Amino acid sequence: MKLICVSALAAIAALATPLAFADCTAPTPPQNLPDGNTATLQQMLAGQKAVKVFDAATDAYLDCLKNAHQAALAAAGDKVTDDQKAKLDKAETDQHNAAVDKDKSVATSFNEQIRVFKAKNAKG
Repeated sequence: MKLICVSALAAIAALATPLAFADCTAPTPPQNLPDGNTATLQQMLAGQKAVKVFDAATDAYLDCLKNAHQAALAAAGDKVTDDQKAKLDKAETDQHNAAVDKDKSVATSFNEQIRVFKAKNAKG
């Protein structure tokens, strides 16, 4: 009987790993950031605002992932196996790293356009 219960718990935990983060929705990166070669100052400022909003949304998403991860571990209590914990940890880490990579990519792309914009509009 204990073997059946442990097997059932393992199956539920394996399926629940993606569900542990179901309430956390990754933010959508800003679309159509301005091109530094053709953008106006107002467009660049709007792009900067969009990047800042995305960055803040990414921070909120990362907090959600962390909280969901901790809640899933707490809910499992001492019944979670090392393998189940490792899978849950990996799922959280993978989603965290993907979000950070996307946030850095957006910031890097926009910063390049800022450099282009500044170079194009330099006086002198």
